[in-house]
Amino acid sequence: MSGGARHTVPVDVHLILRRDGESGPEVLLSRRAGPVYASGLRHLPSGHLDPDEDMVEAVIREALEETGVHIQAEDVTAAVTVHHRPPTGSRSRIAVFFEVRRWSGRPRIMEPDRCDGMDWYPLDALPDPMVAYCRAGLDAYRAHLPAAVHFQQPGDAIEHRPDGPDRTHLLSGPPVGWMDVPYRLRVFAEQAVGRIAEATEVSWVRTGSRVWRLAGPGGGTWYLKRHRGAKFHDREVAAYRSWVPALGARVPRLVAADTSAQAAVVTALPGHPLHGMVLGASDEARVQQALGSLVGVLHRSAPERPAAAATAADKIKRHLDGARPYLADGDEDLVLALVGAYADLPKPTLVPTHGDLQYRNVLLDGAGEPLLFDFERSEYNTATRDMVRLSDTWTGRPDLRAAFLDGYGRALTPEEELRMDCEAAFDAVSGIAYGTSHDDPEVTERGHRTLRRLRARHP
Repeated sequence: MSGGARHTVPVDVHLILRRDGESGPEVLLSRRAGPVYASGLRHLPSGHLDPDEDMVEAVIREALEETGVHIQAEDVTAAVTVHHRPPTGSRSRIAVFFEVRRWSGRPRIMEPDRCDGMDWYPLDALPDPMVAYCRAGLDAYRAHLPAAVHFQQPGDAIEHRPDGPDRTHLLSGPPVGWMDVPYRLRVFAEQAVGRIAEATEVSWVRTGSRVWRLAGPGGGTWYLKRHRGAKFHDREVAAYRSWVPALGARVPRLVAADTSAQAAVVTALPGHPLHGMVLGASDEARVQQALGSLVGVLHRSAPERPAAAATAADKIKRHLDGARPYLADGDEDLVLALVGAYADLPKPTLVPTHGDLQYRNVLLDGAGEPLLFDFERSEYNTATRDMVRLSDTWTGRPDLRAAFLDGYGRALTPEEELRMDCEAAFDAVSGIAYGTSHDDPEVTERGHRTLRRLRARHP
């Protein structure tokens, strides 16, 4: 052991903000500007650790300061570590790269004195000029390797040059299987169902929750879900324990739940997603009728409850503030008129509801019968509130609406018809406000479609 001074190196954090592009994965790169190291070169959002700050806190802070996006600590995963030395000076540094696939907000230039460009680039076609050691880290990342050494020599260029000397030494790591699943969730899942042979992430884009399909060595299949928060976890677990069993084999069964980890394991359903499926008119009507019957059973799975007084006005006006720049002429007046109509309606009774009834949460089994999943928004609510999002499929198809209500077992009363229009308008405004601020074009467009339909009904 040497008796001299210990060798120390500065530590920097680098953000690999990753999204799925039209031709494959893309990463966010900025172009450095001003009196900074590597000015004019592209680089990942990055920075130094502040005193007493851990690496995860640092990359979350740097992301907000440089790009304006908000990241949760649980969505930060370690990607690559690069031990590098620049061509000027002899002091080496440690660069730790973190991958993030979920965030809120839209990336934009936040420090124009240090950055004069920011854009998404294909991971498999990275641009030049780029900072050389940053390119080395991304090369390791693309190769699914955990680390690299990149020691430059005096006289080397700061930027990556395809025809220059190769200073990158990629380091391999131990074999990995389903280690993208956080360790605590892996332990929980294997305690629930036994050894897992394979795990594949199947999360819906930008919902906040994460879902993995688990396969056992004997062929069994389950789904592991980590909820976005305690409210969604508690709702889904409560629904599986109380209301969902009434639906029998048409829904998953809860295998295990972990409140502290906000996670659950459920059985798999033998079906294919209805979302995006093309059906003939008669087949789709038959599916809607069966879906109406299924929803009717859910709504009757527990006693009704009286509702509290309607208090939608303040909440809807907050959503209007976010949606207003994107509304068409007459939309705001329509919504405010329906807010008033909603307040004048008699208090409804509440029933157990799915909370997010739409095609993306429905499967069709081999016989073409609907199966229902994803109960994280389940709660006591009005029966009509459970029809709002599904009613988007009824636009221009009165046969589908009639089929659903036939399966449901009854027509809606005039009061319920008006209540559903009010609830649809509120959901549309909320969807437009959310979709435009979270880059969710599907939710945004559904909101616009709904308001156009309601303007025709309430001229």
